[in-house]
Amino acid sequence: MQLHRLIPIAIALGLAGCQTATDGLTASVAPGDVTGPAAGSIAGDMAGRFAEQAGSTTTPIKLHKDTSEFSVALEAALKGWGFAVVTDDKSVGAKDANKSVDLAYSIASVDGQVLARLSTDTMSLGRAYLLNNGVATPASPLSLLKRN
Repeated sequence: MQLHRLIPIAIALGLAGCQTATDGLTASVAPGDVTGPAAGSIAGDMAGRFAEQAGSTTTPIKLHKDTSEFSVALEAALKGWGFAVVTDDKSVGAKDANKSVDLAYSIASVDGQVLARLSTDTMSLGRAYLLNNGVATPASPLSLLKRN
């Protein structure tokens, strides 16, 4: 494999290994160039991998809502896997707020690849995707970090 192809994979693995602060997750970010079928396929794949690792779908997922196509696709994909998704503080009652799991995401375009990451306080998932004609396909294995 050529060196220029390994660099984005190394970055993805490095991002997936980064720990978030213990006082909360960072804001979710999705670039505007990840749209349509690419946003849907990345969101679907990452939601499926999240469901495999999270196990229980009974705890509500608190997701920062924005207007990006990725955010909309991720919310739909998580719901498709059986998760209850809340997108603002008003959707979670005061007694249920402590029971929800904050889920942050980040998407970054680097050298023709997209690096995707989902994070909670207890785990982070990351993967690189290739974009080709508006369609995203996995370009790396899933990177998983679990925290106590």
